[in-house]
Amino acid sequence: MSQARRKQSPAGQLEAPRFENGRALLVAGLRSHYTAETMNNIPAQWQRFAPYLGKIPGQVGGAAYGVCWLLAEGIDYLSGVEFRSAAGVPSELGVVSIPAQKYAVFPHREHISKLRETLDAIGHKGLPESGHEVARGGAEAPAFFERYSEEFDPRTGMGGIEVWIPIKS
Repeated sequence: MSQARRKQSPAGQLEAPRFENGRALLVAGLRSHYTAETMNNIPAQWQRFAPYLGKIPGQVGGAAYGVCWLLAEGIDYLSGVEFRSAAGVPSELGVVSIPAQKYAVFPHREHISKLRETLDAIGHKGLPESGHEVARGGAEAPAFFERYSEEFDPRTGMGGIEVWIPIKS
């Protein structure tokens, strides 16, 4: 990507998004509620979820997802993976169905600890400059999700991270 297409952000360089017609996803994982004061506990949630990775029948691929709901009093966050069907998913895991829709997809090339800064830059600059508006679903629809591809290395906190924001068509 050329330097002309890059946009400055607090997290380094925020790239212009690509646009995807995302397919429907069924994601299962651990879901917890966080406030501004407790959001730093999300990495511990991922540590609690790690033993499930690759061990549940029906998992699709090796990507992981951080699904986020914005609430009046903080956020709900689900750390999970994609499944073919909810059958066989352990009862302690929550399941969310994400509909097929159009997305602005922002790569995050910094360390995972800088993801919050990238999210702020997307909301304040990246998405408004893209000329698109966020598509707001119902109360149970997630506001966005993070996708961690097989290239993400949890030991280094680097690689393969994208933020998928649903947009109006």
